[in-house]
Amino acid sequence: MADYIEPRVLKGFRDFLPASETIRRGLTEKIEDCFRSFGFAPIDTPALEYADILLGKGGGETEKQIYRFRDNGDRDVALRFDLTVPFARFTAQHSGELTFPFKRYHIAKVWRGENTQRGRYREFTQCDFDIIGSDSVTADFEIILLIRSVMKKLGVDVSIHVNHRGLFNRFLSHIGQNGKLTDVLRAVDKLSKTGEEETQKSLIELTGKENAEKILQFIKAKGNFSQVLDRVTELSGGMSEEAQRLACLRQYMADASEGDMETFVFNPSITRGLDYYTGVVFETFLTELPDIGSICSGGRYDNLAGLYSKEKNPISGVGTSIGLDRLIAALESLDKLPCANTCALAIACVNSEHSGQYQNLAQKLRQQGINCEVFTDPCGEKQLVKQFVLAEKKGMRYILIPSDNPPNVKLTLRDISARKNEELTINEIINKLKPV
Repeated sequence: MADYIEPRVLKGFRDFLPASETIRRGLTEKIEDCFRSFGFAPIDTPALEYADILLGKGGGETEKQIYRFRDNGDRDVALRFDLTVPFARFTAQHSGELTFPFKRYHIAKVWRGENTQRGRYREFTQCDFDIIGSDSVTADFEIILLIRSVMKKLGVDVSIHVNHRGLFNRFLSHIGQNGKLTDVLRAVDKLSKTGEEETQKSLIELTGKENAEKILQFIKAKGNFSQVLDRVTELSGGMSEEAQRLACLRQYMADASEGDMETFVFNPSITRGLDYYTGVVFETFLTELPDIGSICSGGRYDNLAGLYSKEKNPISGVGTSIGLDRLIAALESLDKLPCANTCALAIACVNSEHSGQYQNLAQKLRQQGINCEVFTDPCGEKQLVKQFVLAEKKGMRYILIPSDNPPNVKLTLRDISARKNEELTINEIINKLKPV
C-alpha cells in the first residue's frame, strides 16, 4: 500500500464545505416546499441503471456524455444522465401502483461527461417535477405556473420562453423538410450558443439557402406572445391543433397573471435538443442574468414511458428540471445567495460540568423555533473571547453566556457584530429571537 495518496477529485466533480452545502440544502428545502404546495409527491430511483434503459431514446449528444461501463457481473450499466428517463422506466414498472394523473418531484444528482463551464459540472443536482397521465393543456400550464412560483419563492425574476415542437414540425413539413427534422431541431437548439451566423451555415448545409432563410424567419419571429403565435401559425400553413393549444395556454397565463404577461415569452427558437419531447417545450431565463443560460427547462413527452411498457395506450407526460448548480452560480453572481449559517445563536461552554444545564437552555430555545449550537470545549471566563471568535466565524449573530445561577435569572446575551452585552432572562431571550 502506498505511504501517501494525494487527495483530489475528478474534473467536473466537487466537495461541498458546510457553508456552501448549507446554502444548497436551504434552497432545495424552499423548492421542495413549493413542489408540495402544488400537490406533487416525492420519489427516488437508483443512480445506476441498465444502459439500454437510459439510451432507449436519449438521442443527440447523450450517448457521448453518458458514464457507461460493465460491472463485476458483466452487465452493461450507466449512471443516469437526467431524472426524466428513469422516471419513465419507473412509471412503466409501477403503473399499477400509481394513481393518474400522477404529480411527482425528484431532487437528486445526475452525471454527464460534458465540458465544464460556469454553473455546469459533470456531477450536478437536478430538481425535477412532472405530471404524467394527462395530455391536457392544463397540465402544461400548471408546470409553467409552478416554475414561476418556485422562482418567486427564491426571490428572482425570470422570463419563461415557450414553444411547441409539434408546431415546428408542422412548419418543417410545410416547407418540405420534415425528413431532416432531428438535424434541424439540433441546429436550431444551438442558436443561443453558436449565434445566428453559425446556425445559418448549419441550416444551409442541411436544407439549402432558401429553406434556411424560411427557418430563420420562423425562429426569429418577434413581438408579444399573440403576435409571434399569429406569425408562426401563418408560416406553418395556418391554424392547427398545436397553434390552438398555444392560444389556450396563453389565455390561461393571462387569467392567472391578471393580464400581466411579461413573464411569458413565445420563442420559436426554443426546441430542446432531446428527442423525447413532442409538444410544448420551455426554458427559463433570469431577467438580470440571461447570459448564464436556461436554469429550468422541460416540456411534453407524450410517449416516453411507452418505451418501457407493452401497453398500447401511451402515457402522456409533461415536466421540467431546475438545474440547481447553475441556479446557485447565478444567484451568487447576483449577490442573492441566502445566508449560510444555520444557527443565529451559540451557547458558550464556560464549565463542562454544567453541560447538562447548557443543553437544557438550548432545548428551551429550540422548542420555540430558535436554532442554537452548544459549544463543547470549555475555555474559562478569561478565554471566553475564543468562543466569541468561533461564533463569529460560523456567521452567528449572538452568543449566550451561561452562569451558575438558576435559569430563570438574568443571562448574558452578547450581540457579536455590535460587540454589546444585554442581561436578559431566558423568556426575554426567546421573545427577542423567536422567528415571526
